[in-house]
Amino acid sequence: MRHDLVIRGGQVIDGTGAPGFEADVAIQDGQIVQVGAVTGSGKEEIDARGLLVTPGFVDIHTHYDGQAVWDSHLAPSAIHGVTTALMGNCGVGFAPCRAGDRNTLIALMEGVEDIPGPVLHEGLNWAWESFPEYLDALDRKARDIDIGALLPHGALRVHVMADRALNLENATADEIAAMRALTAEAAAAGAFGASTSRTISHKTLAGDPTPTLKAQEEELIGLAAGLTEGGGGLLELVSDWNTPDPATEFAMIRRVAAASGRPVVFSLTARHDRTEAWKELLSLSDDAAANGLDIRPVFPPRPIGILLGLVGSQNPFSGCPSYKEVAHLSPAERAAALRDPERRTKILSEDRVEGSNFPLITRLSWARMFPFGAPPDYAPPREKSLEAQAQRAGQKPEEFTYDYLTEGDGTKFIFAPLTNFADYTLDASAECLRHRNAIIGLSDGGAHVGFISDGSFPTFVLQHWSRNGFQVEELVRRQTSDTARAMGLRDRGVLAPGMLADLNVIAMNELGLEAPRMLHDLPAGGKRLMQGSTGYRATIKRGVVTYRDGVATGALPGKLLRRGRV
Repeated sequence: MRHDLVIRGGQVIDGTGAPGFEADVAIQDGQIVQVGAVTGSGKEEIDARGLLVTPGFVDIHTHYDGQAVWDSHLAPSAIHGVTTALMGNCGVGFAPCRAGDRNTLIALMEGVEDIPGPVLHEGLNWAWESFPEYLDALDRKARDIDIGALLPHGALRVHVMADRALNLENATADEIAAMRALTAEAAAAGAFGASTSRTISHKTLAGDPTPTLKAQEEELIGLAAGLTEGGGGLLELVSDWNTPDPATEFAMIRRVAAASGRPVVFSLTARHDRTEAWKELLSLSDDAAANGLDIRPVFPPRPIGILLGLVGSQNPFSGCPSYKEVAHLSPAERAAALRDPERRTKILSEDRVEGSNFPLITRLSWARMFPFGAPPDYAPPREKSLEAQAQRAGQKPEEFTYDYLTEGDGTKFIFAPLTNFADYTLDASAECLRHRNAIIGLSDGGAHVGFISDGSFPTFVLQHWSRNGFQVEELVRRQTSDTARAMGLRDRGVLAPGMLADLNVIAMNELGLEAPRMLHDLPAGGKRLMQGSTGYRATIKRGVVTYRDGVATGALPGKLLRRGRV
């Protein structure tokens, strides 16, 4: 028999967590048809001897809501082995949306997810108003990966409540009923669920909070009930968990899950200012699971950290008046201007916080900022911090940092971990990895384009954690069958006959991360961080090679997924 593609002699890690085994894999018409000793030939064959063959990775927390409208190549996720992604997280997105609310939703996405407004204004064609129409618009574009979408509560609330949503007013019974009906409509059209945000860190650039911040329990139950009435889907949320304590907020989420029967996933990070709260939430979610409630935390496999620099969206001196005077210059020209002794003295004497539009600046400390080079180090020791290095050099931390950033052509980055690095270790992420109820995620692929580059999470998971006490079979399972099942997908995530032919062929001894770089390839000339990988010999989507040695082949077999129709 002649197959479309045969992968020969690889070490198959099938996505179930079972031990790897050597086998051939035959693919026909986009499906895996044989795993074992394949006697038939392939129209194309890949020699995978000495390489891993895994299912394609499934990322359940991305923000490609805008990029998927204008771009067929959903990098960075696609260059890190991801073949399926779920977007629309954190309650932000672009549907439903009346023409008069477009600027509101763009401002919210710009502030919450750091996707510049001009990029969105240029890139979005607004060929929709309702959420089903948005899905139809996405369906008309071919891509290199599959995408599914959540209904964003922020857009829904603005659509139903207008200014009352922006003023954080409570929804009336009629408004809850309208949101419930629209949620059911979205679910019936193929939404994978709905998302909401209850954190004060989600704001527009003007400082306005997300419209969903104070949504009441009855509204969330209405949202979840709408999903049930529309055929299913999950509820995704992010919360500060401090109203007044994690247990109180979690109890409310339990009631929503119990009342609706909907699965719930929530963002779980180890904050530096509340070092034990994540442990309580992990325990609460385990208790919920033990009592039959499907409530699962989604955690980052390494610190969520921002990259600060002259080429990025922010740096420690962006708020200084004398810095703003040269902020329009190119990075190289700016670095040269900043090296002027008089300007250096002025900037170092100015208030860095008062003039800043970066809401997280007060959470940054010199003790948790690190020079970021190649290869990138996501777990640097404390003695490499800017504070420690400044002390050894006999300088103030701000002086040392200033000189570091302004050296050369101004392209250096500082890595500033915001979560999961309170004790200068990755122990929090490791503990979550040991919990089968927790889900690897929070890559935010497609978002934070100017200062976060976490679309590389899948590569980091395999590279770092396989060398630090975790079996590669379990690490693959956590990013394939586990995440696929969390989305409700049963046709992928496992490498077996009858399953979708989404695969990665990986040279583990070559697997690694390149240093992030800044590209200017977004609409309106917008910039974004891009981080490449090494070690992916091939990524295969529906039986078609989409990336070979990290380079796109031009094939676009990916499509929009609609829950219940896959």
